[in-house]
Amino acid sequence: MSVGTAFHPRTAPLNRKMQWREWAGYFASSVYADVHDIEYNAIREAAAVIDVSPLYKYRLTGPDVIRLADRVITRDATKLKVGQVYYTPWCDEHGKVIDDGTVHRVGEQELRWTAADPQHRWLSQNAAGLEVEIEDVSESVAALALQGPFSRAVLEVATGEDFGDLRYFRRRASKIRAISVDVSRTGYTGDLGYELWIPAADAEAVWDALFAAGKAFAIRPAGMLALDVTRLEAGLILLEVDYTSARHAMNPEQNYSPYEIGLGRLVDLDKADYVGRRALRAELAQGGPARRLAGLILDWYDIERLYDEQGLPPSISPTVDRSHVPVFADGRQVGKATSHGWSPILKQAIALASVPPRHARIGARLQVEWTVEGRRGRVNATVVELPFLDLERKRA
Repeated sequence: MSVGTAFHPRTAPLNRKMQWREWAGYFASSVYADVHDIEYNAIREAAAVIDVSPLYKYRLTGPDVIRLADRVITRDATKLKVGQVYYTPWCDEHGKVIDDGTVHRVGEQELRWTAADPQHRWLSQNAAGLEVEIEDVSESVAALALQGPFSRAVLEVATGEDFGDLRYFRRRASKIRAISVDVSRTGYTGDLGYELWIPAADAEAVWDALFAAGKAFAIRPAGMLALDVTRLEAGLILLEVDYTSARHAMNPEQNYSPYEIGLGRLVDLDKADYVGRRALRAELAQGGPARRLAGLILDWYDIERLYDEQGLPPSISPTVDRSHVPVFADGRQVGKATSHGWSPILKQAIALASVPPRHARIGARLQVEWTVEGRRGRVNATVVELPFLDLERKRA
């Protein structure tokens, strides 16, 4: 049975249509307003708050925390400095991704680890022989994503501090109404944004402080539907949608290496040994993966044509479609689109797709299946560089 997060006393009255979904055993708001476009606009044009408390969160302490991280993640943990945050995947012994998440260096002997799926057992198994304490703080630590071009202004009003010097993927401790919070310059929207890690007992007070500070900046709560659109525009992958965890894969086709889901840049084959390194090295030695993550722009006029053939006006869902649809080249299926939808800011239909390397090159022409009134058709698509939307303010 799902339960409310620490922010539920604040989010529930705002969710007037009772549009909830389940996320890791918690209620997560799909949308607060009648439709999610106003929440999307808040993320892209003002400031929005998203309850991301259902993320799994672990506190790792002890003299060997970096050695443990180095055994697990594909990045070089020895280079992770206090105050820095890594985004990283971690793999099984076959080099297939188990999950992706963030690792925060809170102190010399302390890490905060976030993930979409439970990781306590995996971390504990790999901590054998190391002096490390692993504490699941998923329930005791609440989390808010404060995102949008005015997010820094809201944060500065709420804390009374200047955050202009907090760089992208960095973190530092702060206070809101005398409540200790940890602030990281991270997010899942591709926009300027921060994530606040808060003692669950103080969640409501921090929520109230943020909305009081953000009133002058048109702050709004945003749900999962708006978040899904922004993460697609940012070319960010989603577990069990754009790839399957190696834990849940039912067959080899459902196993993905980091190179297959656009995370090859986060793989270091020269650092200390870690789970999956030998397999990843072998994968490259054999010529690389058989499929790659590609960004597609779909031809709107082709979509319009399919509707016209049925005597209908053109239509496209404002929400992201997570159902997999075939991708074709030269008349045969070569892959699948995993997430696709309409980008309000780009005014284009976009998709993430898994295709062979020769079809993933920039400018390649493909076709995507599109169904109208139960009739399957195909629309032309062009491979473009990811992310679709790369805002300078995200890093500035």
